[in-house]
Amino acid sequence: MTRSVKADEYAQKRNAILDVAQRYITTKGYEQMTTQDLLEALQISRGAFYHYFESKQALLMALVERIGEQAEQLVLPIVADRQLAAQDKLLSFFEALDQGKRENLDLLFAFMRIWYSDENALFRQKLYLARVKRLAPLLSQIIRQGIAEGVFTTAYPDQAARTFLSLQEDLGYATVELFFAESGKHPDISQLVKLGEATADALERVLGMQPGGLRQPWRENFSRWQALLS
Repeated sequence: MTRSVKADEYAQKRNAILDVAQRYITTKGYEQMTTQDLLEALQISRGAFYHYFESKQALLMALVERIGEQAEQLVLPIVADRQLAAQDKLLSFFEALDQGKRENLDLLFAFMRIWYSDENALFRQKLYLARVKRLAPLLSQIIRQGIAEGVFTTAYPDQAARTFLSLQEDLGYATVELFFAESGKHPDISQLVKLGEATADALERVLGMQPGGLRQPWRENFSRWQALLS
């Protein structure tokens, strides 16, 4: 058996474990999911499982990495599009990511619960750093294009890209708190809209762009979420 065939088989078996784990996290919850659940569903031994993942948390990190790779594939064509203006790229970039979340709502909420858990603070930090590593260079490309086009005026495109992700991370924290702080209560979507508009305002200032360029599209985007969650 050639090395490439072995590598393909390894990737297929690893992905099969991740597929089952994703299903259990969505339907049962990460904390309630056990390694034994996965072994029984996949009909594999514990040793076979540990051949691919050294722990349950390593499995979770691998799943996050795979989701990150899938998200990156959504935005790469947008970044590479030579016909698309920078501001349109920026909006399309985040709309593509947001649409991916809306299409996988059960998984999103499952991960939000993991993210909000105090014992998973290290996981939360690793997830954020992984997003920065993957997305900041792509955002920087868009920002540099916008500077060349005269629609962005920041003198620090690389730092602006990281700030962009940092502000979005803070919005994520606020969103999770809004959804899970008062268990059993319907979340105040209007408050979420205000948080989103405030974040968009801050991002416009970071980029040095005309006011309203992000706020109006984001307002429309939050309206989609409101319709989905009502």
